Amino acid sequence: MSDPLYRKELLRLAADAHGWGLLEQPNASGHAFNPACGDRVSVQLELVDGRVAGFAHETKACVMAQASASVLGSSLIGATKADIEELRANVCAMLNAASPPPSAPFDAYAAFDGAVAYQSRHRCVVLPIDAVLDAFEQKDPR
Repeated sequence: MSDPLYRKELLRLAADAHGWGLLEQPNASGHAFNPACGDRVSVQLELVDGRVAGFAHETKACVMAQASASVLGSSLIGATKADIEELRANVCAMLNAASPPPSAPFDAYAAFDGAVAYQSRHRCVVLPIDAVLDAFEQKDPR
């Protein structure tokens, strides 16, 4: 029997590591840390007119956080802060079994449905989203 927490789709997302690395000229950066397990996510954004035009991350974390950062790496371009806040609310609702996964372009979060039963893993899934929101708060005003 396979482990519902670590589905093949989730492991593939983590392995693909979409967006891993650094941007040449970011104008915003953010960080998120989970003290319970030591997961760390750092992101860089290029923001143009309030929208994500470039995204990169360095994720030193568990597979759940790596896969979540990879979803962002493949889907975040064009998003606004309000879109990301809505994404966070939708992912949290999904993890609390209160709603279905987010819709496109963030529908890859459906791969995290196995985490619903593991409350301690919810923070891991949301950590990269929190790093992006932190980057919006820390944006270089230039």
